[in-house]
Amino acid sequence: MQKRPRNYWKNMKILFVSSEVVPFAKTGGLADVAGALPKALSALGEEVIVFTPRYKKTDPVKFKLKSINPEISVGTLPGSKVKVYFFEHYDFFGSREELYQVKGCDYPDNLERFTAFCQKVLSFIKEIGWTPDVIHCNDWQTGLIPAHLKTGGSKIASVYSVHNMEYLGLFSKEKLLSTGLGWEEYTPEKMEFWNNISLGKAGLVYADAVCTVSETYAKEIQTPEYGCGLDGLLRERSKDVYGIVNGIDYDIWDPAIDPCIAKHYSADNIEDKLENKLELQKDFNLPMVAGIPLIGIVSRLADQKGFDILAGAIEEIMKLKCQLVLLGTGDPKYHKLFTEMMVKYPEHISVKLGFNAALAQQIYAGSDFFLMPSRYEPCGLGQLISFRYGTIPIVRKTGGLADTVHPGEGFIFEEYSSSALLDSIKRAVAFHKKNGAAWKEQLRRIMELDYSWGSSAKKYIELYRKVKL
Repeated sequence: MQKRPRNYWKNMKILFVSSEVVPFAKTGGLADVAGALPKALSALGEEVIVFTPRYKKTDPVKFKLKSINPEISVGTLPGSKVKVYFFEHYDFFGSREELYQVKGCDYPDNLERFTAFCQKVLSFIKEIGWTPDVIHCNDWQTGLIPAHLKTGGSKIASVYSVHNMEYLGLFSKEKLLSTGLGWEEYTPEKMEFWNNISLGKAGLVYADAVCTVSETYAKEIQTPEYGCGLDGLLRERSKDVYGIVNGIDYDIWDPAIDPCIAKHYSADNIEDKLENKLELQKDFNLPMVAGIPLIGIVSRLADQKGFDILAGAIEEIMKLKCQLVLLGTGDPKYHKLFTEMMVKYPEHISVKLGFNAALAQQIYAGSDFFLMPSRYEPCGLGQLISFRYGTIPIVRKTGGLADTVHPGEGFIFEEYSSSALLDSIKRAVAFHKKNGAAWKEQLRRIMELDYSWGSSAKKYIELYRKVKL
């Protein structure tokens, strides 16, 4: 057993690098993690700073950013003293309407954009004279940082987090030299990936530890089914692969104070949740009936999220005398399907295509059940939010859903099929019909589950200490 040095338990300097951070810019769950985990680490006594690009949508006046020099501005994470440093680059970030793509097409200079971002991270810490113990990198946009640290002989440790294995940051091999690395990196053991280069693979190869957002997903990505062609590499590095489930920020997700919902409530007055259900039915133009089971979905409309098996079961679901509300956007074929279902079953299904954060919170508060039939789900935040709002999740047993939704807390199915999904919804609807003491007790129990960031942050600190040794 490796002997721990005398300074093992001292507080660390952690640089958290992410291409998106709530509330400044967001496309997915990565931004939620980047906006919450650093605050939790800081609350435990660690010295944390965040580094991210400043996009056009990040208003410097609104967020009270201060310019340090033409390339760096600084602000703070709301509700904390954690400093957030922004990379100012008008051509690459400040002029772009979106973060990575427009109308489904990636920006053609994404490699150049995020190479500049990664290189600025490394020069920035020298400029301010602050040397972190660990740089925590997130997804392919930051994958070059561990590569530059290792090939440059730096003693700074790195952790590379995989939030979704499918996003590998693939680019033409002809662009390799633009990353600041040499042709010696173009081998199957390093950055080469099927005649391309992968910035995500660079992170997987060179980071001192690889972390993903649930224990089950950490195991799944080491299999051919979920490893996206890199399962062999991950199996070789299995002793360095960790899974730590995400948390949610309970200062934001709290039905007792949520400004977006019709009626505040908690586990102590769970009956007040009903007013949110009636208001949600009204907003979605569904019959306002207290006793009918209401299933909510907030999701990207994609096969990965289980919409192929939901499509196969939707007609039978409509026969169960329940209601379904859906908020999201994605594959046009699902836009068409659910719009047609809304016309055919106007009293049972209502869909709003697009995304609205306030409406999403109303769905969490007003639904009886929250549906996540994902083919794979690295962690998932929806089930954790639904717990907090006393809304029972219906989930497929995969990734973070398997790690967080247990029997007695939600309705779970394992086989990826329309029939298995339908069966789980039938069981949920049958349970709702009881709608008595057992129902209220279940809601109270899931509302008292703790998936705040505190416990997860402690696990990250232990991981940082391991890689720092």
